[in-house]
Amino acid sequence: MLVSPQLTAVGLSALFVAAVGLQAAIVRQPQPGLPEGETGNLLYVQSPEAMRRMALSFDRLAGDLYWIRALQHFGGTRLMDPAERKYDLLWPLLDLATTLDPEFDIAFRYGAIFLAEEFPSGAGRPDQAIDLLEKGLELQPGEWRFMQDIGFVHYWWFQDYGTAAEIFQQAAEMEGAPNWMGALAAVVLAQGGNVESSRRLWLEMLETADVEWLRAQAVLRLRQLDAIDQMAALDQLSLEYERRSGALPQSWGDLIRTGLLGGVPVDPDGYPYVLNSFWGSASLSPQSTLNPLPTFDTSLAGP
Repeated sequence: MLVSPQLTAVGLSALFVAAVGLQAAIVRQPQPGLPEGETGNLLYVQSPEAMRRMALSFDRLAGDLYWIRALQHFGGTRLMDPAERKYDLLWPLLDLATTLDPEFDIAFRYGAIFLAEEFPSGAGRPDQAIDLLEKGLELQPGEWRFMQDIGFVHYWWFQDYGTAAEIFQQAAEMEGAPNWMGALAAVVLAQGGNVESSRRLWLEMLETADVEWLRAQAVLRLRQLDAIDQMAALDQLSLEYERRSGALPQSWGDLIRTGLLGGVPVDPDGYPYVLNSFWGSASLSPQSTLNPLPTFDTSLAGP
């Protein structure tokens, strides 16, 4: 009996969807050796090439499904108690998604940030983030954004400013790269990891990011940099108070009474800063949404 190509495609699609459903059903089942109600981090298809053969002509659909699983794994893990978080499936899921769909730019760029983000907010694996982005460059050699992101990982998470500047320059020389990329490379090479060079980098990211999540990350980082600047300014006020009175301030009230402050200072998200009365230094409230701050030489911060 002859079967039409259309019917064959429909049948294969149905089989693929059924296979995905079966895998999901298996994952939902309790696993031996785990507490009741827990399924564990299970990944039944670990080889990207094997998955490509199984997916037949539905590579992109399969890539979408594994990207969704990566998002679920990342989001679900972040909701867990920090002591119990394990992002062990993040890399293999992203590897599967991007092998199945080599043009899945969001999976490469978002996935790199998920991997690089400091644990427990993320996997704490900037090395894997670079591996993922380099894989993207191999599959899409002309994509300057992947090169930019590799430089970004070296800059922000490894704090390797020389390598970051070199990679930004390589990105600047790629077709389609914006004019500011070369200037950014020069700034990073000259100023290293100070607050102002970081601010410039994140401002460029904010203005050029083509996905909302990356823009949100840029906004968060810029608010953190604002907090660093504000704390540096508050530290200077404490030193001025000590110069005038001969002792460090014991509370913000001391600075307010002398006219050095107009009120209790708050961070960009509205949480009051904490004053260390022994050192006279300002820090974020433990409740602040800006924690943890990156480390910089605040002597190079803006006024």
